[in-house]
Amino acid sequence: MTDTTTILIIDDDRALVEMFASVLRANQFAVVTAHDGQEGLRKVYEHRPDLIILDINMPMMDGWVVCQRVREVSNVPILMLTAQSSPEEIVKGLEMGADDYVLKPCEPHVLLARVRAILRRAASEPVSYSKDVAYSDDYLTINAEARRVTANGEPVKLTPTEFNLLMMLVKNSPRVVPYRDLLEQVWGFEYIDDLDYLRVYIWHLRRKLEPNPREPTYIINELGVGYRFEKQK
Repeated sequence: MTDTTTILIIDDDRALVEMFASVLRANQFAVVTAHDGQEGLRKVYEHRPDLIILDINMPMMDGWVVCQRVREVSNVPILMLTAQSSPEEIVKGLEMGADDYVLKPCEPHVLLARVRAILRRAASEPVSYSKDVAYSDDYLTINAEARRVTANGEPVKLTPTEFNLLMMLVKNSPRVVPYRDLLEQVWGFEYIDDLDYLRVYIWHLRRKLEPNPREPTYIINELGVGYRFEKQK
């Protein structure tokens, strides 16, 4: 393998991650690491790895959820790490889109062999990442081409106008979009002074998308200026 092959390891066991990373780097792989599911998802989008090594049992967001989120946007090979050897858990991982699994504890040379085998099998089907996803984190995913939005894993029904307003904010993030620009681009020039109209639609978007609409974390109002979309870290 060449040093352009990037492997992302997502596991909350820092000592294990460092051991695996050292072995992979010694074998000419580029390695990116993450220690929880949310950080892992963020690095999937940032680095677009060629293979993901994913632990199942992690706090906050487990490997099942991470696998599901990744499969929404990519065919990247996923090697799952599990401490459970039950057939049910293994089958569950494979059905959710994992390509292989390794039982913990795992010797580094065994992991390396599995990684090479998966990459050989995947060579005939290049890894792809959907260009349609305008934004995704562990809570919110916005698919621009399909005009599909999910929040907390559930589909969100937006009107065409609500979706266009959301996309205006997302595409300009982190820049604040002035009130008048939003009104003109989404509704038309004749609406540029109708701030109350905009506020109503913003409220509806927050109600549908925000974990707590009264304390928004995504759609932020810069008083007297406009609104911006805040990407979550």
